[in-house]
Amino acid sequence: MTGIYIHVPFCERKCPYCAFYSRVFSSDAANAYVGALAKAVAGADTIRADTLYFGGGTPTLLGADNIIALTDLCRQRFGLDNAEMTLECNPNSISLPALEKLRQAGINRLSVGVQSLDDGELRFLGRLHDSRQALQAFSDARRAGFENLSADLMIGIKGQTEKSISDTVKTLTSLGALHLSVYMIKVEQGTAFDSDKIRQCLMDEDELADLYLAAVSAAGDNGLKQYEISNFAAPGYESRHNSKYWAREEYLGFGPSAHSFYKGVRYCCPDDLSGFIENSLRTVVTDPEPDAAEEYVMLGLRLCKGISFDKLSALGCGDDRVKHIALLAKRYASAGLCVTDGRSVCLTPKGMLVSNSVIASFLA
Repeated sequence: MTGIYIHVPFCERKCPYCAFYSRVFSSDAANAYVGALAKAVAGADTIRADTLYFGGGTPTLLGADNIIALTDLCRQRFGLDNAEMTLECNPNSISLPALEKLRQAGINRLSVGVQSLDDGELRFLGRLHDSRQALQAFSDARRAGFENLSADLMIGIKGQTEKSISDTVKTLTSLGALHLSVYMIKVEQGTAFDSDKIRQCLMDEDELADLYLAAVSAAGDNGLKQYEISNFAAPGYESRHNSKYWAREEYLGFGPSAHSFYKGVRYCCPDDLSGFIENSLRTVVTDPEPDAAEEYVMLGLRLCKGISFDKLSALGCGDDRVKHIALLAKRYASAGLCVTDGRSVCLTPKGMLVSNSVIASFLA
């Protein structure tokens, strides 16, 4: 079935490393946005969906009542029977009463933007919470009845160590995190982090590679199995919604900058809040005929299960191309970058560190 994504483009303050589309929160803009979003959902095709994901931005800034109203609207339009319903939040943007209301209304998965449990690192990242609030957020979520809890972490700041990352993972899992997303800090062009001063505070590639592999190991030691380049989960707690992206399943995105893949076409809503409020049904086609085989390689190799050569052929990839990929896979396997049995190939954690180069060579 289809996934539903709702982009909430509001933050209290934009994090200096963030390149996602967002605007500083105002109640007037938020109210207008919710109204426009309702029109967009009402104007969508009547389909059956089994995941709903509120991302951002900081979705909880809309308030529990608005989120519940939007959830009910999506349930009326898309069914959402036995659905995974995820809400992103920051530790400083939630409270126990709000969490209780949201859980009772059907939100059953919480993704918490922890990023770090070190207060100095949190200040460097421009976060508005401290470690105490992060720990409290998990305690409150559990008290509110949330079992499916995920945490985001960022690695790559000088001073982070394998032990500090291992300790952080251990602490979060002990508090109930059953899913972990570990992101390596990238300096995105045009962000506040885009400066030589900031780059000097970040690890070089070799240091970052070692830290990433340590995070993979720490997650496994604490019961979270890696299933995608940046994602780890206890058995049965993999993100059903995000997995749709990597498996080329359909999803509809609502809100400025939200992307969709529907009926074989890729399109998006322009990253323009005012434009969305004026006309929430406007979309822009980004790829009318995406290459299924090429996307299968690019997206499938992000997953630990990798790709099947038989499926690659079934998607229209020529025999010569499949043989080319199989030959390269053997070479990369000898370097410890992947595992192949001649019928499929998947990247190792070491290979995931250079996944862009490996995938590019497969498609060259």
